[in-house]
Amino acid sequence: MVLQMRFDLATHSLREINQTLHHIDRRPGETFVIEHPKGTHSVAVGLTEPIEVTIEGHVGYYCAGMNKNASIHIIGNAGPGLAENMMSGRIFVDGNASQYAGASGHGGLLVIKGNTSSRCGISMKGIDIVVGGSIGHFGAFMAQTGRLVVCEDAGGNLGDSIYEAQIYVRGEIDGLGSDCVEKEMRPEHKTELLELLERACLSVPIDDFRRYGSARNLYNFKIDNADAI
Repeated sequence: MVLQMRFDLATHSLREINQTLHHIDRRPGETFVIEHPKGTHSVAVGLTEPIEVTIEGHVGYYCAGMNKNASIHIIGNAGPGLAENMMSGRIFVDGNASQYAGASGHGGLLVIKGNTSSRCGISMKGIDIVVGGSIGHFGAFMAQTGRLVVCEDAGGNLGDSIYEAQIYVRGEIDGLGSDCVEKEMRPEHKTELLELLERACLSVPIDDFRRYGSARNLYNFKIDNADAI
C-alpha cells in the first residue's frame, strides 16, 4: 500500500515544509507531494533521507540543492541552480531548467527531459546529468569528473577547461571550449551511454552520439599553450 503525505505551499511556509522533510519519520512505502510551488525558491533543499518527493508545478532558484539520497520529481520547469552541489539520489525534471543546472554536483543522477540554459554541469565533480533536449553555452565548464549527456544540441564553448569528465552529444555543437576535443567512441562508451539513457528513462538511439573530453594540455602550464587560456 502506497501512503502519501501532501504539503501545500499555498497554506504552509516553505521553511515548515523543508524542515518537515528533513526530520520526517517515514513509514514504509510513504511518498511526499508538494503542491502549488508557483516558482518558489529553494524547494526541497538539503534532503538527506532516501525519500520520494514529487513537486507538482514550476520551481524557482536552487530547487533540490545539496540533495543526498532523496528522489525528487519536478512536474514542471526549474529555475537557476537546480540540484546545485548534489551529492547522491535522483532528480527528474519533466520540463526545462534554467542556467547552471547540476553545478558542482558530486554524485547522483540529474535528468532534465526538456532543455537547459548556460553552464549546465559547471564544475561537476562526479554527478551524471542527462538532458533530453539542448543545452546553452559553456556546458560542463571546468567539469572535473562525471558524465554529461545531451540528446540534442549544445551551445558554444562546450567543455571549456574540462578535466576528466565525459561529454556525449547527439546533435550539433556551436563550438568547443579550450582543451576540449572529440574522442573515439569505443564499445565501452556506447555501453556506458546506453546505461545512462536507460536510467534516465529516455529512449534515444545512440549511434549519432559523439564523445568529448579533455586534451590534457592545460593540466600544467606550458608556454606553447598560453594562447589557449
